[in-house]
Amino acid sequence: MIDMLHQDWFVDAEGRCQPRPASRPWDLLQDHYYLHQFLSDILSILAHAPNEFDQWDYLPQIRRKVRQLILNSYWLKTQRAEPDPKSGVAVITLYDEIGYPLTVQNVITAPGLVTSIHNHGTWGVVALLEGQERHTFWQHPPGSDRITPIDQRTLNAGEIISFMPEAIHQVETLGLTPTVTFQLYGDTQPKARFQFDPETFTAKPF
Repeated sequence: MIDMLHQDWFVDAEGRCQPRPASRPWDLLQDHYYLHQFLSDILSILAHAPNEFDQWDYLPQIRRKVRQLILNSYWLKTQRAEPDPKSGVAVITLYDEIGYPLTVQNVITAPGLVTSIHNHGTWGVVALLEGQERHTFWQHPPGSDRITPIDQRTLNAGEIISFMPEAIHQVETLGLTPTVTFQLYGDTQPKARFQFDPETFTAKPF
């Protein structure tokens, strides 16, 4: 039986959202696990990848570290802000340095917000800290300039979803309260990141 409060998901390049084994919370509990320790652990994991294009192979280990962080860091859960009235989004950068190969942030989205259809041009891991959101996944067949919806998943607080660089999704904030997510991404390749027109479903640079 799947424990939905501590479930991990993986979205492949074809847009298929698959359940993955999640670490048991009691195996990850410790007195202190600080952000700087987490970032050092992630970089140590990625150091084993032969190149940046193979980093997504290490998503199981990365998801485990993300779950360890959200279980043990009260500070992480306090990093929030009210969504911007116009955009419906607030982004809190948790660490930033010139040339740093990771994007680390908390993102707060207003109820009812629907994102564009997009990919990230890199691997990603998103953990829901509060709220509920619906992800719709899309497939981009090789040689085609169009995409088609292929899967959908509603995620709740406590769940973690990870993506291959080619994965395409759209996110809708559900319920009456904002959604708070912790988001970790690899080094984005600008020429590989796209958003898709909702009417023609064709791609343009993001």
